[in-house]
Amino acid sequence: MERALDTLHRYMARLPYWLCALALRIFPAAVFWQSGQTKVEGWQVTAGAIYLFREEYRLPLIDPAIAAHLAAFAEHVFPLLLVIGLATRLSALALLAMTLVIQIFVYPGAWPTHGTWIACFLVLIAQGPGAVSLDHLIASRRRRR
Repeated sequence: MERALDTLHRYMARLPYWLCALALRIFPAAVFWQSGQTKVEGWQVTAGAIYLFREEYRLPLIDPAIAAHLAAFAEHVFPLLLVIGLATRLSALALLAMTLVIQIFVYPGAWPTHGTWIACFLVLIAQGPGAVSLDHLIASRRRRR
């Protein structure tokens, strides 16, 4: 049994980081993208999104209309950057900050979900986007010069 577990461990250790990083980038990005899509119609932030920021989310220190626009922008731009692996660490940091705001001020009871997102973003911030990313391609070309 111990030998079988050692063999299994060796096979699992061969799992390439790029594959893990790709999953860490795509799946949280999809959640944020879908949330962003609920806030817009075409290129406009909806009145319903502004209403939610005013009546339900009630973020301190920021006007609900500004918050709705910023959230819609962030939920579209940063997920897109994560998926293509461009400015990955910065994008993960931005979505980490957004997740912390949501956790602290909006849905404090949703910590298991938010904790999962935070774990994904922390790995990306610490380890980078992996080999299947524009960041990696750009870094490779810079190293060759």
